[in-house]
Amino acid sequence: MFDLEEESPFDKLHEECGVFALYGHPEASNLVYLGLYALQHRGQESAGIASSDGRKIHSVRKMGHVAEIFTPGVLNELPGSLGIGHTRYSTAGDTVLRNAQPLSVACSKGQVAVAHNGNLTNAIELRRDLEQDGSIFQSTSDTEVVLHLVARSRERTLSGALRDALLQIEGAFSLVFLAEDRIIVARDPHGFRPLAIGRLEVPGERPATVFASETCAFDLIGATYIGDVEPAEMVIVGPEGMTREYYTTPGPRAHCSFEHVYFSRPDSVVFGKSVAESRERMGRLLAREHPVEADVVVPVPDSGVAAAIGYAAESGIPYRQALIRNHYVGRTFIEPSQAIRDFGVKLKLNPVRHLLEGRRVVLVDDSIVRGTTSRKIVRMVRSAGAREVHLRISCPPTISPCYYGVDTPSQGELIAANHGIKDIEAYVEADSLAYLSLESLRDSVSDMDDRFCYACYTGHYPTLVQINEIVMAKTGCC
Repeated sequence: MFDLEEESPFDKLHEECGVFALYGHPEASNLVYLGLYALQHRGQESAGIASSDGRKIHSVRKMGHVAEIFTPGVLNELPGSLGIGHTRYSTAGDTVLRNAQPLSVACSKGQVAVAHNGNLTNAIELRRDLEQDGSIFQSTSDTEVVLHLVARSRERTLSGALRDALLQIEGAFSLVFLAEDRIIVARDPHGFRPLAIGRLEVPGERPATVFASETCAFDLIGATYIGDVEPAEMVIVGPEGMTREYYTTPGPRAHCSFEHVYFSRPDSVVFGKSVAESRERMGRLLAREHPVEADVVVPVPDSGVAAAIGYAAESGIPYRQALIRNHYVGRTFIEPSQAIRDFGVKLKLNPVRHLLEGRRVVLVDDSIVRGTTSRKIVRMVRSAGAREVHLRISCPPTISPCYYGVDTPSQGELIAANHGIKDIEAYVEADSLAYLSLESLRDSVSDMDDRFCYACYTGHYPTLVQINEIVMAKTGCC
């Protein structure tokens, strides 16, 4: 009945990217490095930093984790008081160095580097037109389309050329641009992806301005969160100070609800709301909607922890950290030649047997995508001696792919798109399975005026997405 591809042992959903930008600090590259370090959870495939000393843009991009790439010697090659950074998990383009960001170009507007979080839904169409008009692409990333549009613009200034480019692209984007003497950032008209603004005091100088996908990056460097870049807004920070303008009319808000369910770190403020508060509320409402008699509430770490705390608090069932995550699993590992059942999940998680033996367990996780990892975790908990395993999911069933920067599988691979809850319950081998309702998810993120995107749970996309080729690629259509 179930014919689903095997999941990665490390990620149930591909993570999106993290961006960071800073203007006006003598140690810009060091601070961008720290910002990316805080955003490492948003992408572990590649990372890059571009900095400017006022005359030239310097750039380093490599495959791997932030701390592996940016040693003190490498950071010394990135001088200047302004810079941008990016940590990537591919949602468009191949997993190769040429797609690592920031991407850069030298054109009539000077040297420009760009980093992008999101996904352009009309990138294939724009790229085809640009190539037919003579443009030569060096990567398969949709972000390079933006650079070509900027370079080819007839506008004389960089801000004018960027405005011209922004009016041509569609989809989800939080963009950070680096020029020789300024930082320019922009968000799409619907505000799918977050982009926060911060201020960092500099002794004897005017405060530095920082931008990041999440506020946890501000906490690490001692910056103060002052607000968000607004949807359809372009912010320019340069020698003359900061200017803010709308490059087009903002559309209906469509903040990604999955940022609060899974992506963002719980210590971040995203879309103006605490992620930890949202997740704990999800757990509380999940306990009200789907109570069960049990002995312990156990999170699937790390993304299930806050919801499990909420579930335990609301239900009165004791919370126990009975699954321990190995945080030092790299991107590659040597699997023993002798087959070990569910080796990938065992590499990442290990049960605490004395907390599980003979007990009825409520297992709280953030989502089920294909279902294969959930089944392995349920088996692991049962093998450790649990008498019953009741799986509770802190979001609604994922039934539709995302085209706004989350690399979900095709609809054919999403277990909830093709099977009912009872069938999924049987597949994952749980004694019971229940999901949070859409109404409770809205409540959890304080969405009182329909400002969030729930397309992955409803199939109703907030934009007229021009994605024929993307749909074909994701669904296997010809």
